[in-house]
Amino acid sequence: MKSPNRLLLSSFIAVMSTSVIAQEENGITREIELGGLFTSGNTEEQSLNFAGSINLDRGRWNYDFSLDALYSSSENEIKGQRWYGIASADYEISDDSFFQSRFSHEDDRFSGFDSQSDLTFSYGTLFLQNRADMGLTLNAGLGIRWSRLDDSDFEEPILRLAGDYNWAVSNSAVFSQELSTEFGSDATIYRSESSIETQILENLSLRLSLKIKHQTDVPPGREETDTETAVTFVMNF
Repeated sequence: MKSPNRLLLSSFIAVMSTSVIAQEENGITREIELGGLFTSGNTEEQSLNFAGSINLDRGRWNYDFSLDALYSSSENEIKGQRWYGIASADYEISDDSFFQSRFSHEDDRFSGFDSQSDLTFSYGTLFLQNRADMGLTLNAGLGIRWSRLDDSDFEEPILRLAGDYNWAVSNSAVFSQELSTEFGSDATIYRSESSIETQILENLSLRLSLKIKHQTDVPPGREETDTETAVTFVMNF
């Protein structure tokens, strides 16, 4: 059993990483984040994470591609291995509404599933556009989820509801909250990502984040809820 100090470390110590953000150029915005945590001696642990995204602004069309990956091991035993990719295309209907097509694929070695993918088509609306310090996006749509378990594939229709809220708390701090729910005929998946980013220097920020995933129906012996807590140094160039 882990000691209290070890549990505290697992829950609140994050992977310290360096993020390189390329400023928007020709309607293209890129962000890459790399990080790692390594310990030796009484505790042998390694953790690597990668996050990257590309946004393409093409007038009424807006394209987003993102990838989030994690690998961790302890005492030469793999404890976590996951990657989660998302591709979406938004078509602007008006100044405050859009149509979105979205595809995601998750390969989590320890979720019990070999992989899970979903394709959805949604209608989205922008709120709080009269506020310079806040932004809120809500969208709802229908789609299908594919799951692979023990080399067997099964699919189910889903209803997806999602929200994205941003608040510039001050000139140097921004709070973000992303929530989504995917109601399926067999299982429902809830996701939450909360973060606050504070500027320390002109090109250096500190980001605290918490990710939670809850799935109502999982294979035997697996936990329904996964959490990731991170403290990240972000460098802007």
